[in-house]
Amino acid sequence: MRSRIIYGPILSKRLGRSLGVDAIKVAGRKKNCNFDCVYCQLGSVDYRVNAPETVEGAVTVDEVVESLRQYHRNIDDLDYITFSGTCEPTLNLGLGEIIRGVREISDKPICVITNSSLMGRADVRSNLAEADLVVATLVSGNEDTFRAIHRPVDGVSFEDIVKGLQMFSSEAKKTKLSIEVMLMDSTNDYPVNCTEQEIKGLVDVLKTIDPDEIEILTVSRPPAEDFIVPVADPRLKEIAHIFDEEFGRDRVRFVLKGLKKDRSKMKHENVEEEVYDLILRRPCTFDQICASLGIESAELQSVIGKLLSLKSIICVASDNGNYYKVA
Repeated sequence: MRSRIIYGPILSKRLGRSLGVDAIKVAGRKKNCNFDCVYCQLGSVDYRVNAPETVEGAVTVDEVVESLRQYHRNIDDLDYITFSGTCEPTLNLGLGEIIRGVREISDKPICVITNSSLMGRADVRSNLAEADLVVATLVSGNEDTFRAIHRPVDGVSFEDIVKGLQMFSSEAKKTKLSIEVMLMDSTNDYPVNCTEQEIKGLVDVLKTIDPDEIEILTVSRPPAEDFIVPVADPRLKEIAHIFDEEFGRDRVRFVLKGLKKDRSKMKHENVEEEVYDLILRRPCTFDQICASLGIESAELQSVIGKLLSLKSIICVASDNGNYYKVA
């Protein structure tokens, strides 16, 4: 299967309909990252990147702009152009220049979803300041828990991440900063971030960052490690109350189960390839694929059947339904 830089519309409660862009080409690996998160929907990473300077396959401005020119015309109802995908986008040090190039051909707002690993670098913060919205991950206010959950490559500093987020929040006045907190529990004694102590630590650190928005969610897709599970609804409600009290309801968003059911108005050139590209970046249920790509059930059933028979994808059962992911 060919893998594109532009990988089609993603539906989310936060971003509406977003056109996904990979800042690093997928070549021989399912993902390239400097984290190996226990909750990652793409599974365990087979190669952790040490630094942006060692990245292979960073895309260029021309590659993104040309891909966007070809793909953008097939979608009528975009809310955002989003850099995320299989790789940590800030590992591409040309990201700021790429965003400026995208602005020359599109007036859609631009979002970057980052794991925050490089927020301590001034060049990375400068690149992110070119975006309209930055969604940055912070799962804990405690370094030990942070390392247990993210399993970062050597050299990633929790202290630098927090300081970098603080600096970005105060410096990047034209860019909205949203902190994404992925809550999780475990079936064993593995360190997780839903305890009273962890929530207090998160609140304390988030107050020092002072983001425009805080997004709280829990694991929904099958995680990399099978001992990681979603936080139970009663506990989620307790945490929601804590965050509402501390930050106010206007700044806190809780992303619960479910997905918008409105369909894309996308024009299709190669449905099989588009389905594969979507699943490559984000494991999805049957209904989520239908909604994201605007494909009728009968047509999608045929495509899924073919990809399963070719062993290009597999079906993984979870509490939230059956998810299709790349084999």
